Amino acid sequence: MKTVKFKNENVCPSKIVCIGKNYTEHIKELNDEIPEQQVIFIKPNSSISNDIYSIKNDVIHYEGEISFLIKSGEINGVGFGLDLTKREVQSKLKAKGLPWERSKAFDKAAVFSEFIPFSGNINDLRLELYINGRLAQSGGCNLMINKPAQILNEIKSFISLEDNDIIMSGTPKGVGPIESGDRFHGKIFEGEKLIVESLWTVK
Repeated sequence: MKTVKFKNENVCPSKIVCIGKNYTEHIKELNDEIPEQQVIFIKPNSSISNDIYSIKNDVIHYEGEISFLIKSGEINGVGFGLDLTKREVQSKLKAKGLPWERSKAFDKAAVFSEFIPFSGNINDLRLELYINGRLAQSGGCNLMINKPAQILNEIKSFISLEDNDIIMSGTPKGVGPIESGDRFHGKIFEGEKLIVESLWTVK
């Protein structure tokens, strides 16, 4: 089973619960409609990766996300996550009203920084993603359609969350394709304080 780092230990999420269409500007950039209820989908443990990989003959888009680690059914840690997406595959599936797994749940589709304990004001969290030194994405809980507490309650209404499961809370505008050799720098802030960051080079 794949693991992520929390408090300098390897922990094993049974699943990753992802929230789609949670930032208005991101919805607009994909020419989508604001959903009437939360869009929730699952990435399996097998999708976890420590590195970002490009895939030959597939267009892979990055989506930077504030990610939460769960313990005893509550948010216990925070980290930076990348929800990697086969965008062309996803668009075809959506057009036919089919599930997204082929575009979202493939191997190495979920990349994470380390997770750190968090007990501050969750609504002060925000992310920044730099690619090759350029700010590509920026957004936080204040811009989310569904805030973390709402997300947690909705998930728990129909899914059991195990210790070390991860919630990915959606991506702000600025998504785009990855290229081999791209340098990614993901950061999570609490207000103006940098609390966790990670660097990756696309393989």
